[in-house]
Amino acid sequence: MRSVVAPLAALLAVVCVCDGVKFGQLCSGNPNNNRRSSDRWGQGHYGARRGGRDHQGLDIVCSDGSEVIAPFDVTLHGKLTVYSDTRKAAINSGINLRGAGLCFKLFYVNPDRTSGSVRKGERIGTMLPMQSVYPEITSHVHVQMCDRSDPTGYF
Repeated sequence: MRSVVAPLAALLAVVCVCDGVKFGQLCSGNPNNNRRSSDRWGQGHYGARRGGRDHQGLDIVCSDGSEVIAPFDVTLHGKLTVYSDTRKAAINSGINLRGAGLCFKLFYVNPDRTSGSVRKGERIGTMLPMQSVYPEITSHVHVQMCDRSDPTGYF
């Protein structure tokens, strides 16, 4: 048993090191990409319960109106609609992105544009007014991988 566990652990370590992609700063005012923890609306980690479903992204703290920044060189692949509920219209926007071998989405962002390339550290858009829809929530950008896998390891 021991002879199987050690090589497996070594293989997993190599896979993680080789992947090595980490998100740079995503929001002005949050250089360390601090995550939303717990507030009256729930928790921001991947897999947190949301009524009858699981949260399929990771929430990165971002104040309403802040600049949202490219975490690495990215290409923009169109605007997205977050909700079908018209009561959430104020935060019903996001952007599809690809970069560093990843495909991901950012929710609650008003993108400056929806196609082309943006270099690491350049502005993607503006954080939407989350407090107007969810009072007392920790305002945040929701990061969701296109395949809905857990993005936590990239932070």
